[in-house]
Formats: sequence, C-alpha cells, structure tokens
Amino acid sequence: MARISDLLSRGRCFSIEMFPPKTPEAEARLVATLADFARLHPTFVSITYGAGGSTRERTHSLVVQLNESFTAAAMAHLVCAAHSRAELTAILTRYRDAGVENILALRGDPPRESQGRGDSGELAYAIDLVGLARSVGSFCVAVAAHPEGHPESPDLETDRRHLAGKLSVADFAITQFFFRAEDYLSMVEEVRAQGVDKPILPGIMPITNLSSVARMAEMTGTAIPGEVVSRLEAVADDPGSVAKVGVEIACELGQRLLDEGAPGLHIYSMNMSAATLAIYENLGLAGLA
Repeated sequence: MARISDLLSRGRCFSIEMFPPKTPEAEARLVATLADFARLHPTFVSITYGAGGSTRERTHSLVVQLNESFTAAAMAHLVCAAHSRAELTAILTRYRDAGVENILALRGDPPRESQGRGDSGELAYAIDLVGLARSVGSFCVAVAAHPEGHPESPDLETDRRHLAGKLSVADFAITQFFFRAEDYLSMVEEVRAQGVDKPILPGIMPITNLSSVARMAEMTGTAIPGEVVSRLEAVADDPGSVAKVGVEIACELGQRLLDEGAPGLHIYSMNMSAATLAIYENLGLAGLA
C-alpha cells in the first residue's frame, strides 16, 4: 500500500478514523460500515489503539487485514505510554514485516489502574516514538496536533513549539477534533512561522449525540462553541434531527477549512457510517481520493 505522505504530496486527502471492535456484534457492525466506506474511496483509514495497549492485537489484526483487502491504505495508531522500548520495537517490527507502512505516533495515556504508579513507559513523548519508528523501518509517521492546545500544555506558545518540534521529524499531523476553524488556521500559521510546513490534516467530529461528544470534548480539552450547543439543543428532543444538525455543522466547518486551503479532512467516524456518508455526499468528496 502507499505511504500517506506520498498521497498528500499529490493533493488533498480525505480519511476516516475507526476503532477495532471488542465483540462479535461490534465486528459485524464494522464489516457493514467498511462496505459503506469502500464506496467512498477514502485516501486512507486509521485504526485507534487503546490505552496502555488494551487493543494491541485487535489493532494489529485490523490494520493488516485492511491493508490486504480494503480499497485504501490503513494507518496504525501506536502509543508509547505503558510500553517498554523493547515492546514498542517488537510492535513496530511486526508492522514492518507485515507490510504496514503508515504509523500514527502518540504519547497516549496509561491504563487508569496504572496511573500514578510511575509505570508510564520508557518513552516519555510522541517525538521519541517517531525516532524509534524511524530506526525500525521506513515508515511514514504521523503525529497528533491540538488546535486548542494540548490539555497538559501550560500555554499555546509552548504547545505550538512542541508541535513544531515533533512535526519537524514526522511526515504529517492529524488534529484532535475541533469546532472553530480559526483555532486550526491560527495553529497552522503559528507552526509555519517556526519553519515547519508539513501537512496538518484537520479532524472533524460529526455530532450525532450531544452528551457523548460533550464527554469526549471534556476529556480532550476541546471546547464546544455556544452557537453549536444552541443549534443542537434546539432539536434535542429528536435524535434524528440532532444527527442531521450535527452533520450540517461538520459540513460547514469542513467546507470552510477546504476553502482556506486545508490539505484534506480526517473524519472521526466512531465506527458508524451514516454521518460520514452524509459529509462525503454534501461536500462532494466521494471518489476524490
């Protein structure tokens, strides 16, 4: 399969994030979702990695399977938290030997039961994992970006400096989901001012359930603007209308970002196809990758 950095160099990329299923029922739903996504011809799909490696084998199996049978390249998420250097080297070696070329290098969080015990892993930061991946194979390596700043950064200036540092050694970045175009645009400008001009794909989260996204936003430090909340609360009694308005908001943000020159869009699908299909249709993205 292709290296994503090569695909980005040819033009805009439209990608979809999924997570490995935990039950036979979830696996059956994912099979149906993948059939829907195949019709969209995304540039690539990315597969998440549970805290502390809780989905280690499922992530590996799904990425390898998709690289062999799906219509687009698959990228494996990998976190360094709660892993030794030897464990990470072994994981990367397996991916290399299986022909997987694309890795998203993340610091991640250790499992809750291990937090506070000092066993957060040998590699402290994502930039260290980028270096390790480079030493194991010729991977295309992506990193994460936070338009509103990482929750643990003391200020935006520090966050942008760290982002520029890790992006300078990686191939591209994917952002955490956000809802204000200005946060993304200012982040890109500030990183470029530090001499780093690599692609930063904006992550879009279509809101289909206000309470669940609010919880996720709290965990990631993402703010949901008041105008977004108001539009959703106005139809809160009708789940179908909430999903419809959520897609409208995602499309408005996505179109603005594309108009401003973003290198593509990365959609957080939550393993459900309806909202992603609607975004692709409304923005005319299907088949563009």
